[in-house]
Amino acid sequence: MSLAGKKLINDAKDVVTEFIEGMVETYPNLQYLDGFPEVKVVLRADVSRGKYDKVAIISGGGSGHEPAHAGFVGVGMLTAAVYGDIFTSPPANSILAGIRAVTGPQGCLLIVTNYTGDRLNFGLAAEQAKAEGYKVETVIVGDDCALPPPRGIAGRRGLAGTILVHKVAGAAAEAGLCLADVAAETSRAVQMVGTMGVALSVCTIPGQVTSDRLGPGKMELGLGIHGEPGAAVADLQPVDVIVSHVLNQILSKEPQYIPTKRGSRVALMVNGLGATPLMELMIVTGKAVAQLQLDHGLAVERVYTGSFMTSLDMAGFSLSVMKVDPTILPRLDAPTKAPSWPVGVDGPRPPTTIPVSMPTYAVESNEAPHRPQDLTIQGKVLEVAIKAGAEELVQLKDALNEWDSKIGDGDCGTTMCKGASAILEDMKNLYPLNDAAETVNAIGVTLRKVMGGTSGVLYDIFCKAAYAKLKENTSSSISAKQWAAVLDVAVAAVSKYGGAVGGYRTMLDALLPASISLQERLAAGDDPFTALIASSDAASEGAESTKNMEAQAGRSAYVPGDILSSVPDPGAKAAAAWYKAMSNAIVDYYQKVL
Repeated sequence: MSLAGKKLINDAKDVVTEFIEGMVETYPNLQYLDGFPEVKVVLRADVSRGKYDKVAIISGGGSGHEPAHAGFVGVGMLTAAVYGDIFTSPPANSILAGIRAVTGPQGCLLIVTNYTGDRLNFGLAAEQAKAEGYKVETVIVGDDCALPPPRGIAGRRGLAGTILVHKVAGAAAEAGLCLADVAAETSRAVQMVGTMGVALSVCTIPGQVTSDRLGPGKMELGLGIHGEPGAAVADLQPVDVIVSHVLNQILSKEPQYIPTKRGSRVALMVNGLGATPLMELMIVTGKAVAQLQLDHGLAVERVYTGSFMTSLDMAGFSLSVMKVDPTILPRLDAPTKAPSWPVGVDGPRPPTTIPVSMPTYAVESNEAPHRPQDLTIQGKVLEVAIKAGAEELVQLKDALNEWDSKIGDGDCGTTMCKGASAILEDMKNLYPLNDAAETVNAIGVTLRKVMGGTSGVLYDIFCKAAYAKLKENTSSSISAKQWAAVLDVAVAAVSKYGGAVGGYRTMLDALLPASISLQERLAAGDDPFTALIASSDAASEGAESTKNMEAQAGRSAYVPGDILSSVPDPGAKAAAAWYKAMSNAIVDYYQKVL
């Protein structure tokens, strides 16, 4: 069996009943009929047999589409959901059991997706229930827009738009409407919704091997929800193109699947098919809303994004568009306790989503930092030192990535190079190099904008702490001992907020030895240049010694020791590299000047 065929199950024949058991354990407002394995019915726990005083709403079908339909059982939506086996219509006796369990004097409405097995079994159960004296109405949902209206009796398939129909029907019933009126509203809702799906993979049925029907780089357009082939296979395209194709099909004028025109109000449902990450679904949503408004001239009143009607573990999505009006919209907004209906989406949405402006903070000057025309000696030293450190990190990119690929996510060099390149660019115009404190602060701003991950935050903290210490100095010049104190404070801040100390196999294993060595050498009377070079050697030795350390911070903490011993910590090597390059550049500059 392929990897895709692996499932978290016990026995393939028990997946539906065990799913239902887990469902009712999770949601106390749900219960199931004691008829396993033949009868698989989920129902509201608060509905008493024969005494329910509102129209009962019953739906169902083959399993494998979870959370449909049990996830939509609850006050304000379905009263019961009837399950068959995977992709198999429930038998008529199961449906009849569901009708008997929840239907009271007001009768019940059966919402049936348009598949032959569902129509036949729900139809047989309806006729038997009527013969027993129950009031029963049936509404068939066929919202598929992938194929032209077929000839014969097959009709359009029922897809994710069914969930919107459930919501309208459940809200109408909860409002106290009679059976005829609930059925009429539901039938009208069916005429207002259209759906089309796109698959990036086929699904895996429990106990079976995954089909290799869909090759790499391909997608299926207009698929059903039972693993059957789509209307067409095409090369995978950017999401903008896919969404445009799907919406053009749903909103086509010939044939016209739903009665929209420019200016119509609609609700949009973006439905994941089982294995599509929410991130990708939200990307689809953003593109679909924009195209509905700009390309089709429709007012998007409500948006629902999530997995509502799936096809086991299929990757892909479907879009459902429902035309709404003053009758349908309140039904969609009505409260429900169905566990899988999305919360927080009811109520008016703005026609245009405008981001909230970034908060600002007071600064001493309204002028942006800028590079002075003439540099002081200190400004020139800062320039050559910063340039040397940044260029060294750019050169070290591939080596850092190689080390990091063995113990982390392989992007340390890329991240450092990105930050260093931004520093080199911003230094051309933005850094007030004659002011050491403001220059260090500006470097932190640069890194904050472009460096992601933990290293970006730690270097920003480093710069912020150094800036605060430098601001304490009132003199125009900064002594070597003052720079040593700045380094000490900055390193301590990284340790405080990052949680690491020396020996944890981090950047601190380079910076701590450098800071300690610099202070000790200066205190012993060494000249600043000798002390600086000695501290840079200490940084390099500290970085190299990380090979022999047990990682206690970062991703390296999860890597086996035998792998760690083969490479130094990339963060420590990066810190040692820029520190040594800056130290050498400072010494070289002063040796030329003095």
